[in-house]
Amino acid sequence: MKKGDVIESLEIIDISSEGKGVGRIEGQVVFVKETVPGDVVRVKVNGKKKKFLEAYTEEFHLKSKERTEPFCEHFGLCGGCKWQHMDYEAQLKYKQGHVEGNLKKISGLALPEIQPILRSEKTSFYRNKLEFTFSNFRWLTKEEIDSGEEHVRTGLGFHIPKQFSKIINVNKCHLQSDPSNEIRLAVKDYSDKHGIPFFDVKKQEGFLRNLVIRTATTGDVMVILQVFYRDRELIDSLMNFLKRDFPQITSLMYVVNEKGNDTFSDLEVELFAGNGHIMEQMGDLKFKIGPKSFYQTNSEQAHELYKIAADFANIQKSELVYDLYTGTGTIANFVARSAKKVVGIEYVEDAIKDAFVNSELNGIDNTDFYAGDMKDLLANEFINQHGKPDVIITDPPRAGMHPRVTQLLAELKVDRIVYVSCNPATQARDLEVLGEVYDVVKIQPVDMFPQTQHVENVVLLKLK
Repeated sequence: MKKGDVIESLEIIDISSEGKGVGRIEGQVVFVKETVPGDVVRVKVNGKKKKFLEAYTEEFHLKSKERTEPFCEHFGLCGGCKWQHMDYEAQLKYKQGHVEGNLKKISGLALPEIQPILRSEKTSFYRNKLEFTFSNFRWLTKEEIDSGEEHVRTGLGFHIPKQFSKIINVNKCHLQSDPSNEIRLAVKDYSDKHGIPFFDVKKQEGFLRNLVIRTATTGDVMVILQVFYRDRELIDSLMNFLKRDFPQITSLMYVVNEKGNDTFSDLEVELFAGNGHIMEQMGDLKFKIGPKSFYQTNSEQAHELYKIAADFANIQKSELVYDLYTGTGTIANFVARSAKKVVGIEYVEDAIKDAFVNSELNGIDNTDFYAGDMKDLLANEFINQHGKPDVIITDPPRAGMHPRVTQLLAELKVDRIVYVSCNPATQARDLEVLGEVYDVVKIQPVDMFPQTQHVENVVLLKLK
């Protein structure tokens, strides 16, 4: 088959880890976005690769019982909630299946029974951080184009998937609770009324670039406005408006970013009003979150995730624990009171500074943190200096652990390893190596991100 061909009737039989429906024709896999297993559709091929086809739906012959009506008007455009068209029970079923499939096929290990996925109590408004982008030439929907009317072209919202310069204006986002939507809408309305220039990413001109909103379970709210150049009058105008109309903002900040991209990890974040941080609460622990700090984006479910990790680790008062990819020391501080000592390692230096602050904030004095590239820092010299751990907790990024790190963990032969992962495929790859020395004894998937295809998984390994 080739691009442009129509498949009159295609049954969707599975769903991919990227969130697309999967069908087969003449032995070839066909990926169709926004479909659900059980759908029978007529599709048009719009992409041909060596091993698969990509297509989009032209007509439904039969709709799956697992299908539900998306609750967001922006579904299918912004790409943030790719599974909103799927019933939540079905989402959990397929996430469980992705964990099981990856671990069994890729690791090739003998596995214990995988525990049922831990569902999220909140299936919307669960995120504590969102980033919105300004555009002076926003994406128009098909309905807007077909209307033939003139439309306001400024936008504040999300990138269209795989379209770097295309921004969809968001009227309401169901990922973060208010005042997030109220603040974003007010900033756009104020900027439009006062003629403040929105950014043009292609021409690299305009003033307003990016808006970050962070919320906390404590009620704290952080707002960071990113602008392209320093204009004191414009900055003060918008900042004073937010300060006056949204007294619930506890940290109001801005960044002047003259670079070609929106990242500001290497730039100064300037405080306009309030505190230079927000506070998050997890059980009896407090965490200080700055404008550049990493924190799990689903606060309530992160607490459940860490409780599982701590339970799996079963740390004793006499034991030394290593927390790899510690970030701001959230897990390290969470388990510290059960351990003799916790040593955290992280690549980002600013995160390590936050980790020390969080230990001090909670009166924890048995943690130590080190910054450096994991594959270089975690070596025999480091082990000799700080002691061989009894327990290792590792929570790497989506790419998983570097082969040198995985091999060292195998050579260390510690009593227990707890592997927390946001990517079961790379976790399974690493488990294949670790499986030569350790047995997999517990597996617990956790749904951190409802309405998306993403899933977390916690694995306990014990020395053979």
